[in-house]
Amino acid sequence: MKIYAIIPAGGSGKRTGKSIPKQYLKFNGQELIAYTLDIFQQNNLVDEIIIPAGKDYFEKLNSIKETFGLTKVSNIIEGGRERQNSVFNALSSLNAVDDDLIIVHDAVRPLLSQEILNNAIETAIEHRSVVVAIKAKDTLIKGTDMVNEYLSREEIYYAQTPQIFSFSILNAAMEKAVKENFPGTDESMLVKNAGYNVHLVEGSSLNFKVTTESDIDLLHLILKS
Repeated sequence: MKIYAIIPAGGSGKRTGKSIPKQYLKFNGQELIAYTLDIFQQNNLVDEIIIPAGKDYFEKLNSIKETFGLTKVSNIIEGGRERQNSVFNALSSLNAVDDDLIIVHDAVRPLLSQEILNNAIETAIEHRSVVVAIKAKDTLIKGTDMVNEYLSREEIYYAQTPQIFSFSILNAAMEKAVKENFPGTDESMLVKNAGYNVHLVEGSSLNFKVTTESDIDLLHLILKS
């Protein structure tokens, strides 16, 4: 069994208001995506890393690969119009067999711990379908300009990445999504839509996705400390 990590890096980062995608912003002289890639480079269970990205950033990604010794990066391929398309492109590029595991992780979640990653991989080896998530701890409100109602948070989780599936499950789920023109916000939604169970693995608040200007400020503070 091989374990592949797909790190989609085609996002434009519009919500940060920066001139370049947020995954290429530098923190302490190192691109954000380099921190993320190094997590999988250092993990003893991960065999290969594949990066779907915009063609304009192939040269930069190859430079990052060489600069930081990311020897597990086996392929940088062209991403698709949406994240879902990018992951499917990467999946289609693999010489994987049914029982191989596919990890999908956001390029802009650079603080994933090895403990959570290993726990997710071990759970996926047993169950073949895993999403890392954290339990909701704040009061949940439904409404627009005003509060309409309060929702119970007892069975509510916030999905994170990594999300890990056997190749056969993720490939079948993505093929079904393409056939039905079903847009999923993440891979676990596609897998659930295809009729598979998805097991939960506890994540961490530190494993946040860098999305907004305040997230960038927070990451700067954490990395400086």
